[in-house]
Formats: sequence, C-alpha cells, structure tokens
Amino acid sequence: MSGNNKGSHNPTSQKHRNFVSEPMGNRSVRDVPGIGPVQGRRLEESGKPRADQMMGDYLSTGRDQVQFQKNLKETSGANAKQQRDAHRGMKEWADNNI
Repeated sequence: MSGNNKGSHNPTSQKHRNFVSEPMGNRSVRDVPGIGPVQGRRLEESGKPRADQMMGDYLSTGRDQVQFQKNLKETSGANAKQQRDAHRGMKEWADNNI
C-alpha cells in the first residue's frame, strides 16, 4: 500500500503484519496484536496461553466483534484499543486462512 493512512483504518503494526502473515502453529497468545505482557499473563493464567485458543474463542462467537472484545476484556483486562487490535488480527488471519 502506498499513500497516506488517513481515514477510518488505522495503519497496522509490525506485530499485526507478522501475526496475519504467519501460520498459527503453536504461537503464544502474546504474539496476538493488542496483547501485551499484562494481558498475555492474564490469558495464560486463565488457561489460554496460545493464539490458536484465542482464535477458537473468536470463531465460537461467530466472529462477532462485540462479543469477542467483551470476552477479551473480561479475561485479560484489555482496553478498547487492545481489544480492537486483537479482533482485527483475528479477523484478518481468519479471513486469509479459514
């Protein structure tokens, strides 16, 4: 993509680009865009240490953004931006691979 990134879409982070371009495999939940050390630790402590488990949560909501973000907030304490970033990563990965 070229040009500026003005408009409704935020530019993606390197973490996001890496996440959506690589196989899910056995990756850590901390590899998910929007998931930092604190949220990663909370997710690990709740029994969800892997990104594929978060993908399962995303798919089990029927890919519903509101429900996915609500669950993520309850499980990890992620703020609104972190929730959106994680959802965007899950959505793009699923759209490209499922």
